[in-house]
Amino acid sequence: MAGTVRVFALIMVACRVLFVGASFQSALVLDMAKILLDNYCFPENLVGMQEAIQQAISSGEILHISDRKTLASVLTAGVQGALNDPRLSVSYEPNYTPITPPALQSLPTEQLIRLIRNTVKLEVMDNNVGYLRIDRIIGQETVSKLGRLLHDNIWKKVAHTSAMIFDLRFSTAGELSGVPYIVSYFSDSEPLLHIDTIYERPTNTTKELWTMPALLGERYGKRKEVIVLISKRTMGAAEAVAYILKHLKRAVIVGERSAGGSVKVEKLSVGDSGFYITVPVARSVNPVTGQSWEVNGVSPSVTVNPKEGVAKAKSLIAVRKSLPKTVKRVSDIIKRFYSFKDKIPALLNQLAKTDFFTVVSEEDLAAKLNYELQSVFEDPRLNIKTMQELPDNGLDATPEDHSSFDNPIDPLFKLEILSGNNGYLRFDRFPTPTILIGLEDRIKEKVWQPVKDTENLIIDLRYNTGGSTEALPILLSYMFDISSNTHLFSIYDSIRNLTADFHTLRNISGPSYGSRKGIYILTSYYTAEAGEEFAYLMQSLHRGTVIGEITSGTLLHSKTFQVEETSLAITVPVINFIDINGECWLGGGVVPDAIVLAEDAVERAHEIIAFHKDIQDLVQEVGDLLEKYYTVPEVEAKVSRLLQSKLTEGLYRSVVDYEFLASQLTADLQETSGDHRLHIFYCEIEPESFHDIPKIPSLEEVGFIIDALFKVEVMSGNIGYLRFDMMEDIKVVRAIGPQLIKAVWSKLVNTDTLIIDMRYNTGGYSTAIPLICTYFFDAQPLKHLYTVFDRSTTTATKVMTLPEVLGQRYGSQKDIYILTSHITGSAAEAFARTMKDLKRATVIGEPTIGGALSSGTYQIGNSLLYASIPNQAILSAVTGKTWSVSGVEPHVAVQANDALNVALKIIGKKQQKKNSGK
Repeated sequence: MAGTVRVFALIMVACRVLFVGASFQSALVLDMAKILLDNYCFPENLVGMQEAIQQAISSGEILHISDRKTLASVLTAGVQGALNDPRLSVSYEPNYTPITPPALQSLPTEQLIRLIRNTVKLEVMDNNVGYLRIDRIIGQETVSKLGRLLHDNIWKKVAHTSAMIFDLRFSTAGELSGVPYIVSYFSDSEPLLHIDTIYERPTNTTKELWTMPALLGERYGKRKEVIVLISKRTMGAAEAVAYILKHLKRAVIVGERSAGGSVKVEKLSVGDSGFYITVPVARSVNPVTGQSWEVNGVSPSVTVNPKEGVAKAKSLIAVRKSLPKTVKRVSDIIKRFYSFKDKIPALLNQLAKTDFFTVVSEEDLAAKLNYELQSVFEDPRLNIKTMQELPDNGLDATPEDHSSFDNPIDPLFKLEILSGNNGYLRFDRFPTPTILIGLEDRIKEKVWQPVKDTENLIIDLRYNTGGSTEALPILLSYMFDISSNTHLFSIYDSIRNLTADFHTLRNISGPSYGSRKGIYILTSYYTAEAGEEFAYLMQSLHRGTVIGEITSGTLLHSKTFQVEETSLAITVPVINFIDINGECWLGGGVVPDAIVLAEDAVERAHEIIAFHKDIQDLVQEVGDLLEKYYTVPEVEAKVSRLLQSKLTEGLYRSVVDYEFLASQLTADLQETSGDHRLHIFYCEIEPESFHDIPKIPSLEEVGFIIDALFKVEVMSGNIGYLRFDMMEDIKVVRAIGPQLIKAVWSKLVNTDTLIIDMRYNTGGYSTAIPLICTYFFDAQPLKHLYTVFDRSTTTATKVMTLPEVLGQRYGSQKDIYILTSHITGSAAEAFARTMKDLKRATVIGEPTIGGALSSGTYQIGNSLLYASIPNQAILSAVTGKTWSVSGVEPHVAVQANDALNVALKIIGKKQQKKNSGK
């Protein structure tokens, strides 16, 4: 604001004006500033203005402007631009004589009556719609004076109407004190409503406007429809009425944006100079919006030419009066037919409590209803829209084209045996069960007999546009073993309130293709209805791999109803298609396991068939690796059985490449074992081994390594701080030992307390852990740190502290605090866990990642897949039990960012307690 004030001061003075003398000009500007400070209704925008003006007067060169009207224009531009208020203006009018019109309430009663008759018009229109036009808002005193007359001759004639058109298009004058009177008639008596706040700067007072508890005659209330008409001529108090009714959600505003007047504007003389400044001296703040109608005007809810306002208002009233009935009819249809019966109460409750105030057309109503329904339960099949031509009530039916089955086998099925002994079967429509049964022998001879010995079957539905869904159980039965009695799907029919379960049929005539061999379904954007259902079921039953494009998503199992006496139609799902997992298919397209362009689907199918041939061996190899290397034998057996079971059940049929297989195997391994360290990954180049011999750094590299890996500080209170972000191999640590002692350890060894920060240490080599731990224990006796069990060699090795170290030990008596985070892993958490187990350190921070001390990386067969398998189990030196894979639980659990501060507070309190002798 200070910048704006400074600009304002410079514009008013560095208008650089002089016409009689600098002293006159300075006095003029200062007088104007004082008038603004005393009268402008936004005093907060003027803070520091006088001081800035005085400084500007005394600082710069003055430019002479001899014409006073030109000066007034320059000053107007300056004050409007600086305060961003177009109502402020400066004029030079030496002969101006202020004229104060007589107060309206002071006029004789007869004159008041004539005035009101000329500014008020009313009519009761067709359908009991009231029309009330007011061209001047009268004030409270006038209302009090003529109350009975106004009630009997105006209000009483329209109060009984069922809806009202309140016309303020020609209301250009009025008094704000009459606003509560008007608004109150369109509100209930209780509760009283705070409708406006008026601040007047000259008196520095604030007045709240509220609805009135008592009125003459009956209220219109807040339930009947009210349409307020406005135009660009609507100004002042009429704007306040329209703005308040709009934001109380009591009226729909129709027309064009109003004038944007003001609560009160005064033209004030600047001394005896002949200059006047026009200033808004009062302002309105709406309690609902925190804003005002002033300057910007009232924006209509529905924009129309004001001349068409009455006609538009009539149509809106018709629409809005029908809303309750329309919503009730929509609710009744949903209640009766919607197939998700458990969702109906919530849907109906949402509609019952929805506010339809913003609805001004059937299009708005459709959009609002859709939004509210979908906010409760996302079902794209449940939809409301406006329609020019409504379909007949009933399920959208696809007509059966029997002509295509006159020469039944060839047009219905196209069969080939492709290279690699892969069958190819294309059919573009699903026939009715009657046709299938009638052609049973021919289909057996021409289709199932030729393909029964193929290794895989490609079913091409790219051109299948639907047909009879009743054929699905018959065709699906051929895809399973005859003796399986497999549950295929269920259908719930809300109209009949029946649920039907469908299983494979045992009486099919031809040989079944069985449950083991691969089936690959090709789809396209044109695959529709029954074709989509077939693809969806083969996918959800884990019986086939879907390849191609996302299907059309046109099968909705819905029925469309016209909402009576409207042009709205509601589409309601009446059937739920339920798969074997209990999931309802909400329509929409079927997403293939492998998404490719339809024209590339056959080629991609052959690639996936070749890939699937290797999956069984790969899964077996994973099991073999687990048996050989994994540290928990009892879990290994369980995991291997699960992988084989999933393979047998077809759960890997949706896996279409190595990356997907790696992801799926990882998820299955971790879910079954509870061990997040088990991991399968895809790598086109051989991954680096974790057991490569570490490179011994040169003398030139040692300093860089120490600077990069270690941060050392001795804090206030002789507290040592050591941060290192990587666990190096013991050979490297020994090689840089002398430099490490000099640059790092010598600064810390004589501190009273040590904080070891491992929040950013993700691990590395575990070989240096015994050496690091040794510095924090006495030389004798040697301390048992932990035991390592290697699954591949079945050997157990006790890990102990070392009898000798380079440099001075920290000893076993001084306090140590280790900071951890959720990324502290591998060897870093092994160090933290050891120090915690042996009660040598207090751990503060977050639980660590739970990484293995050692994991081996093994290639799976000759593929590009690799398995990372924990091959060492760590046994606690204290309990003898295996360390948990869940990570190190800190003694003090806090956010990692807060761990250092918490450690310092704990150390400080301990030292304070020690100093006090407690």
